Amino acid sequence: MLRLTEISLPLDHAEAALAEAVIARLGVPATDVVSFTVARRGFDARKKSGILLVYSIDVEVRDEAGVLRRLQGRNNVMPTPDTEYKFVARAPAQLKSRPVVIGTGPCGIFAGLLLAQMGFRPIILERGRAVRERTRDTWDLWRRRELHPESNVQFGEGGAGTFSDGKLYSQIKDPRHYGRKVLTEFVKAAAPPEILYVSKPHIGTFRLVKMVELMRATIEELGGEFHFDARVDDIAIHDGRMASVTLASGEVIEANHVVLAIGHSARDTFHMLHERGVFIEAKPFSLGFRIEHPQSLIDRARFGPSAGHPVLGAADYKLVHHASNGRAVYSFCMCPGGTVVAASSEPGMVVTNGMSQYSRNERNANSGIVVGITPADFPGGPLAGIAYQRQWEARAFELGGGDYSAPAQTVGDFLAGHPSTSLGDVVPSYKPGVQACDLSSALPGFAIEAIREALPAFDRQIAGFAMKDAVLTGVETRTSSPIRIRRNEQLQSMNVRGLFPAGEGAGYAGGIMSAAIDGIRVAEAVALSMLEQ
Repeated sequence: MLRLTEISLPLDHAEAALAEAVIARLGVPATDVVSFTVARRGFDARKKSGILLVYSIDVEVRDEAGVLRRLQGRNNVMPTPDTEYKFVARAPAQLKSRPVVIGTGPCGIFAGLLLAQMGFRPIILERGRAVRERTRDTWDLWRRRELHPESNVQFGEGGAGTFSDGKLYSQIKDPRHYGRKVLTEFVKAAAPPEILYVSKPHIGTFRLVKMVELMRATIEELGGEFHFDARVDDIAIHDGRMASVTLASGEVIEANHVVLAIGHSARDTFHMLHERGVFIEAKPFSLGFRIEHPQSLIDRARFGPSAGHPVLGAADYKLVHHASNGRAVYSFCMCPGGTVVAASSEPGMVVTNGMSQYSRNERNANSGIVVGITPADFPGGPLAGIAYQRQWEARAFELGGGDYSAPAQTVGDFLAGHPSTSLGDVVPSYKPGVQACDLSSALPGFAIEAIREALPAFDRQIAGFAMKDAVLTGVETRTSSPIRIRRNEQLQSMNVRGLFPAGEGAGYAGGIMSAAIDGIRVAEAVALSMLEQ
């Protein structure tokens, strides 16, 4: 196969135009093209009056070697890369032990899946509930203001990514094409096949629920074993090596190969690991608000007269501003046509996040507008960032009225320094509800200052971004883990052999795709380590 890149065609091109472009690029008769498939489809919206679709195409052609010799190094023609996943190991017929995976977010699921596919029959522990029960528990907070501390947006099968936009793209380097393995497994689990070729694939919450169930069934068919309501409360380390894990129920599971994929909100587990001497360090994260605009405003700003085109879908954005006080302000986890959701996991705290369904057809666009925080802002040891997050989550709970309502303010009032007593035309989507207030005390002063400077700057990039009726909802604190559990070249803890910190919670991923890829990498490391026993 040959890959042709950078084939640009008008947004509403004729069906035959793609084949014609392939033939023209190759410079061969149409009869020499055996078949072709779309490897990637993106768009170029720099010229809003003439948006282009940009394709990469995999082509089977007669006399491939001759065509490649003639076109090598020009016309964006190259051999199609081999993206098929290759397993690094197979379990022996008689396993001496079974690996344990703690957590069932994207990282834990893919670690478990890969270990199962290699024959290692993993034991998978999840502190929360199975995904459908967990979804009902999450709705209890959104509809009835009833928080389930062990089953919510943060905890339960599928991890925090289940209640998100379901973005499946990342900027991490991926020379071994792990991302292709992730997308392929998602399609096997009933994800839309288009995620294999669109430039910014996403799934949405409702589809993720079914996919998670199907992936669990696959792991179980391969000998994996799931335990829900199985919080790990302690670990035992003997002579610098993992020996066992103890569950909240008191059950002890012997384990000398443990994948720690606990997510960025397992604060009690972070404390337990620190007490047991696992090497942990503080790391930067971000704090901010969710901002909501009419999705139509974002569509017009990004796509001009093509706004609403079905191929383009709901528009997104990515914004960064370097404030005069030295702080970086940026958009985070942008959710086109989505909603702002309650993401608390501890009583007496308000946390926000964003979520979209596959259709992305809700009225508002939302995004985190967040400010970079460093360990210098919260001195006090490796776990001080947790206390810092809690400080602002508790403040948001107070400002919201103490019933899990979120504090909210219009952008116009926020920029003017006036408390909001009511909201305008943009109806906030956060459930269970918002309380209009003054957000100036909802974050550190330097963050408020930086965001007030950034919003007008963003308005110069997206007309209407600083519209007076846009809504800010507080607070966004779970942008990433406040700690990193350091690991060595074998992906094991720096000072505990057999403990494999992984994913977002350990500080090695950010988002579904990068977390899933890290799960694959760690599963490979576990398998190779187990074969060395």
